[in-house]
Amino acid sequence: MSGNGTSAPVSRKRLAGLTLAALGVVFGDIGTSPLYTMKECFSEYTGLKPTHEDVLGILSLITWTLIIVVSLKYVVVVMRADNRGEGGVLALMALIARRAGLPAGRRNFYVMLGMAGAALFYGDSLLTPAVTVLSSIEGLNVATRTFEPLVVPIALGVLIALFSVQRFGTGSVGRLFGPITLLWFFVLLVLGLIQIVQTPQVLAALLPLYAIDFAIRNGFIAFVALGAVTLAVTGAEALYTDMGHFGRKPIRLAWFGLVLPALLANYYGQGGLLLTDATALQNPFFKLAPQWALYPMVVLATVAAVIASQATISGAYSMAQQAALLGLSPRVRIQHTSASEFGQIYVPAINWIQMFGVAVLVVSFQSSSNLAAAYGIAVTGTMLVDSILVSALALRVWKWGWPATVLVLGGFMAFDITLMSANMLKFLEGGWVPLALALAIFTAMWTWMKGRTAVAAREQESSLSMETLLSSINPSRVHRPQGTAVYLTAFSGNAPNCLLHNLKHNEVLHEQVVLLTVEVPDEPYVPPNARAQVAHLGKGVHHVVLRYGFMEQPDVPRDLVPLAERGVPVDPMRTSYFVGRNSFVAASRPLLPRWQEKLFLVLARFASSAGDFFRLPANRVVELGSRIEI
Repeated sequence: MSGNGTSAPVSRKRLAGLTLAALGVVFGDIGTSPLYTMKECFSEYTGLKPTHEDVLGILSLITWTLIIVVSLKYVVVVMRADNRGEGGVLALMALIARRAGLPAGRRNFYVMLGMAGAALFYGDSLLTPAVTVLSSIEGLNVATRTFEPLVVPIALGVLIALFSVQRFGTGSVGRLFGPITLLWFFVLLVLGLIQIVQTPQVLAALLPLYAIDFAIRNGFIAFVALGAVTLAVTGAEALYTDMGHFGRKPIRLAWFGLVLPALLANYYGQGGLLLTDATALQNPFFKLAPQWALYPMVVLATVAAVIASQATISGAYSMAQQAALLGLSPRVRIQHTSASEFGQIYVPAINWIQMFGVAVLVVSFQSSSNLAAAYGIAVTGTMLVDSILVSALALRVWKWGWPATVLVLGGFMAFDITLMSANMLKFLEGGWVPLALALAIFTAMWTWMKGRTAVAAREQESSLSMETLLSSINPSRVHRPQGTAVYLTAFSGNAPNCLLHNLKHNEVLHEQVVLLTVEVPDEPYVPPNARAQVAHLGKGVHHVVLRYGFMEQPDVPRDLVPLAERGVPVDPMRTSYFVGRNSFVAASRPLLPRWQEKLFLVLARFASSAGDFFRLPANRVVELGSRIEI
């Protein structure tokens, strides 16, 4: 399904299918926002009471935040910034950083912004499951307070079960996500419309004048309330991140055709209910439902929360794969859970770290209201990074010029900064959590990137050109067994260390030798006809460059086999893969600050082997170790 972000025409049937699928993946997070947004807007934190003026003011703020942030910024503007059809902060960073003639300092700045956005996304991927599942289970409290002590244990049970089944894949269950989410939005719409019919005066909040009046009347309290209003747009970035899976048109159609009307109807329904029954403030979302429908609504809300959580879990897997391919994080072991469905991967390390982090958040914060304080900062931080990167793209690629860029994207950036500032007021109440997580992840990413550069510099110091090596080989002393040896090397013209070790200690050079370099350009996909470059160096030695996009899973054996037609004899049953297994030690002349050097050494221990990452057959891999001082 990749590459649908382009404007290629699709049939009506396929468009309907993609739109339904997008509902289940793209809109799960923002679709569960009504569970907690209105409740938080009138919480003890804001101190607001559900008076007529303040209810209309909050509804107007939510309405225009959805219109400005989601409809105008993401759907109209940001979704134009696709990298060969793909969206997301790393795809956007790669698109800008690869521009020709870009100074190194500015390129590093864009890379750092991309890493910051990715780091904030990881924080969001922990908070989303915790907030959504807790808020759905809390609906039980509306029926009876008897369930109150059980909310956290039930939420933990649901979340642990969700993470535990990830290794089996979600392809078959995923087909139900679209229809279930369609039902969810239909229920949101109907419940909201029923209440709006009884309190039609709430529709006046569609006018922005009520938001302006609310801000003028309440001053600083209105600014505080913006932190809660932000919860209405959690998950907005998913519209852009998942654009490559479904395409612009299905996402836009789903948003304007169903999601936005359903969300607004439900928010306005909750507002109308608060005007007639102030006691509904305990949980206005579940109070909208008739008494007989309460338990079914809790079940449906929990399923919707699980779907929203699944989208962020899968997103974290994809982000880990992209970061590893772009050289921003250590290689991770990736398992494919479907032979036919795109993007169906499972990353064990990320899965269990996420599960542990989510469980700690649920146990520590105990309620969705407490977690909401932490949620907004991760969301607004990611949105601000998107705005900055798209601004650079508008200036350099779209050629908007400064006036248009400042007017449009500067306006979005000002709105993002305002929302983020309002959320920063909750720093001590839990807002520090996503920032601390993001800082730790950003530091690890930056350290890994700098460490890889340092390792490359050390390897270059002791490297030997392949041309020099071939000319120095004494045929009478070197044994050349039949078959093909594939040596992985990061340097195109030099002999890899594992080849030098094999020659030095074993005096062996296979009859056919392939020096293999894997490159990841700043683009999501590489077309099959551009996958491999071949150079014949003589004496049975060939240099092959395989190129993979950062959204692809490398499969070296699969892509070497067709090269037999180009003079590179690779028989799967007679080919061995030689992989360098570097161990890093502190150098007396370090290339990194000591703290960064120690962190890099720790990260290197957790990196998966090249054999696993490039899908090499385990029974044909030979690892040769070397010691590198950094």
